[in-house]
Amino acid sequence: MKKILVLLVALVFALGVVGLSFAADVKGTVTKVEGKKVTVKDDKGKETTVEVKDTAGVKAGDKVEIKGGKVVKEAAPAAPAKKKKAIEGC
Repeated sequence: MKKILVLLVALVFALGVVGLSFAADVKGTVTKVEGKKVTVKDDKGKETTVEVKDTAGVKAGDKVEIKGGKVVKEAAPAAPAKKKKAIEGC
């Protein structure tokens, strides 16, 4: 009985680690980078840790999307265009 319980606990742990490696696509703000693990907080406040292939250039505060183990930074929103004033007397 003890062997079955130990095997079951080991299986649950192994599946949890595998689930971390093959997590679904994630989009949000990076809260932490440790080695090749990136923690991302989505718009709903849920934090997800994903193991990625490369973390070069990724830091806390970056808006990212992670797909298939690759981190893609989101482009910063463009500055609003300045309105031109009409020139009077032309």
